[in-house]
Amino acid sequence: MDFEPRVLDPEPVDSLDEYRRRGGGRGLEIARKNGAAAVIDAVEASGLRGRGGAGFPTGVKWRTVLENRSEVVPATVVVNAAEGEPGTFKDRAILRRNPYRMLEGALIAAGAVGADGVIVGVKASFGRELERINAALAEVKAAGWADGVDLFVVEGPSHYLYGEETALLEVVAGRNPFPRIAPPFRHGVDELGEDNKSAADQSMAGQGNSPAPPTLVNNVETISNVPAIVAEGADWFRSVGTQKSPGTVVCTVTGRTRRHGVGEVALGTPLSEVIEIVGGGPVEGGRVVAVMSGVANPLVPASQLGTPVSYEGMDEIGSGLGSCGFIVFDETTDLVAVAYGVSRFLAVESCGQCTPCKQDGLAISDLLDRMRRSEAAGDDLAALADRVSTVADEARCYLAQQHQRVVDSVLRLFPDQVRAHADGRAAAVEPELIAPIVDIDGDLAVLDETQAGKQPDWTRDEEYSGQSPADKVEQRDPEVL
Repeated sequence: MDFEPRVLDPEPVDSLDEYRRRGGGRGLEIARKNGAAAVIDAVEASGLRGRGGAGFPTGVKWRTVLENRSEVVPATVVVNAAEGEPGTFKDRAILRRNPYRMLEGALIAAGAVGADGVIVGVKASFGRELERINAALAEVKAAGWADGVDLFVVEGPSHYLYGEETALLEVVAGRNPFPRIAPPFRHGVDELGEDNKSAADQSMAGQGNSPAPPTLVNNVETISNVPAIVAEGADWFRSVGTQKSPGTVVCTVTGRTRRHGVGEVALGTPLSEVIEIVGGGPVEGGRVVAVMSGVANPLVPASQLGTPVSYEGMDEIGSGLGSCGFIVFDETTDLVAVAYGVSRFLAVESCGQCTPCKQDGLAISDLLDRMRRSEAAGDDLAALADRVSTVADEARCYLAQQHQRVVDSVLRLFPDQVRAHADGRAAAVEPELIAPIVDIDGDLAVLDETQAGKQPDWTRDEEYSGQSPADKVEQRDPEVL
């Protein structure tokens, strides 16, 4: 199986002129010639699904924005470049090699939904990506590609929730990254008064009762697929992949593999082959025991490594595709330590708007911490199961469900390891660091080691204050620029 380079260029594209020489710009030219309806028809017919994790049909999202457009205020297109899923480096790899395709796709989207602005939301810590985006943005403006459309870059905080699309819009508005209730492509949000600190609890504006327009949010990989769909057609896009998951996907492979890296493959490729061609297979002498797609879905055990990397394939085994950031574990891995690493990450990154998400999440983390140290009390395993069952109650975003699904999968798939730690028979193990990737240096992913010292109130203080970030809503997060 070979790589399928459609959005992840094999070599960096260093200028807009070079991008044009490689065929760039054709999609934008055709889109402006054919009009919004034809563009949305093409995107819908292609079957492109969001590559940010949920897999929502892109054409449906675009059509919804267009159909709910405001007669007073134009829509806005927001590109989500705030990648922070542990195990994932795909969007940053795309941006480092070629940011022009992303900007072309965003401008096509703006024309399709009647937007007069494009905002790229990126983390302020992404220095190399920001340099490339800003340089490309200046070239695109100078070339006249963006005439009639304002292009902006918003630099945001390092928090995990900044990558959640409604929380990203909060940061764009200058507020803390707390998720809203309704998706922005469906309704938009009523304008806030001066006293409002967050839009999270505001009623969402419906068509006809508010001038607030919907907002189109797509992540980098999704929007980067658009220019070729418009230029080459839906049938071309569907020439690889599966019926329900057409096209390619950019995968990151890290963990216990011979190398760490990013590669683009056809959707439907077996997971075992993705691990081989992107990661070189398991470490020498190792045997894959389980694979985790970021911190969003249940672990995939060794017996199911033949599962196609597709939305329907991963769904059929009770897992999910996520953002295709595959973390590989071998027989040397203690899965209780993994569960603790995931649990601590999600409990810390929870904003606290939903009490079960934060409080049950922290309780799960504490229970797993005792278990991986083999210091569990007699009823800790039962208490863990109880907390896992309630952590996602009344959750407004997907973070709590992620917590529930990942930890529950470890309890189900690896009961012997879990029971050995619960009974104190297993030796204590070090925590497994589950954290965002800072960079891929050669063949090795560099993780954000500062994550281990982050407190549940999102500070780096020595002691946890006992507050959730949402408890401090009156205080503007210092990381929100």
